Amino acid sequence: MSIDTYAAAIAGIGLLILLVAWVPLVIRRMPLSLPMICMGLGVLLDLLLGPGVTMDFRAHPALTERLTELLVLISLTSAGLRIDERLPLRQWRATFLLLGVTMPLSIVTGALVGGSMLGLSLATALLLGAVLAPTDPVLAGDVQVGPPRSGPGGHARFTLTTEAGLNDGLAFPFVWFAIGAATYEGLGGDWTLGWLAYDVGWRIAAGCAAGWAVGWLLGWLTFRHPRRFHLAASRRGFVSLGITFLSYGVAELVHGYGFLAVFLAALMVRRTEQRYEHTFVHDLHQFTDQIEHLMMMGLLIIFGFNLTGGLLAPLTWSDMLVCLVLVVVVRPACGLVGLAVSGQGWREALVTSFFGVRGVGSFFYLAFGINHAGFADVERTWAIVSCTVAISIVLHGLLSTPVMDWLDRAVRAKRKQVAENDG
Repeated sequence: MSIDTYAAAIAGIGLLILLVAWVPLVIRRMPLSLPMICMGLGVLLDLLLGPGVTMDFRAHPALTERLTELLVLISLTSAGLRIDERLPLRQWRATFLLLGVTMPLSIVTGALVGGSMLGLSLATALLLGAVLAPTDPVLAGDVQVGPPRSGPGGHARFTLTTEAGLNDGLAFPFVWFAIGAATYEGLGGDWTLGWLAYDVGWRIAAGCAAGWAVGWLLGWLTFRHPRRFHLAASRRGFVSLGITFLSYGVAELVHGYGFLAVFLAALMVRRTEQRYEHTFVHDLHQFTDQIEHLMMMGLLIIFGFNLTGGLLAPLTWSDMLVCLVLVVVVRPACGLVGLAVSGQGWREALVTSFFGVRGVGSFFYLAFGINHAGFADVERTWAIVSCTVAISIVLHGLLSTPVMDWLDRAVRAKRKQVAENDG
């Protein structure tokens, strides 16, 4: 008897939706994460279906770019809406150090590792360093702040959330730099000055300005406009998608970085909502959170399916060791260098440095780079990035619950001590 493909697909989607709701309840206090479970389900699915079925996302780089981009955009909106703390800019010092010191240092180190230890070409090594530098907003949820109005989550959670919200956009200039190196076959020349003025200067400024402007306008329309007309009265959670798409589209139209605009727009809307103590942000966040989890599960199941389906075939054991070094040595070391003058306590600095989760954003940037220039060793680069992401998912997934519980207890004890001293 033949299997009805359409009916099987519908049943699979239904099962996926139910798993999104059920799995987090089961693993809540376990040293496991939802991304780990999803990746494992993909591996199991590949073993059950056998070699006759393929879902190779490398064969469709344009589709991979758009799907991963959409997931990152929704995740950035969710991150911006979750931040409760109204801290002055000086309290963002650790975030700015991670963006201005740790990320460039990680990119340079990753490129050096790619060129010297992996034998990649200059342009491909630069691309590898750029795609593996950002902390992923999609897969880092277990170490970020909680839902809106859940209270302050501690300095480490705040820093990891804001870093993930901003560094995806700030990694773009370095990806464009790798594209330039591949296009012009080397460094130097007029294109580097154009890159500095346009890809670094203009596009960052335009993305930030577009995000601020759209966020301010939508905050006014949502919470400050005459009450019977403001958007909050609709109680429609899908308004969050409007925030996402409008801010992204406006930023891209003025040639700014849409990722920066989306996070800043969501943050501006959250700030306006806090002034009026409205509860509509819960509806917005709940909708983005549900869409994000659905898309993440689907994408990671496909990723797990590919892991045992030949995705890692180009790698040697020494390549895999280098991938492990990128996760457990390069990011933590670069993070500690950046946070050396941040004023964070040693616990927060260690946790913040270690939990630089790599994930969906790396897939997006790699697909984006490949779609915009001709890079050498494309299949091997996919394998290196995929192996690094898989190691990050497993290692950070196993450690996130016990480590963050340890840190949360330390933060609560410190706050209690400060309260007692003030009393």
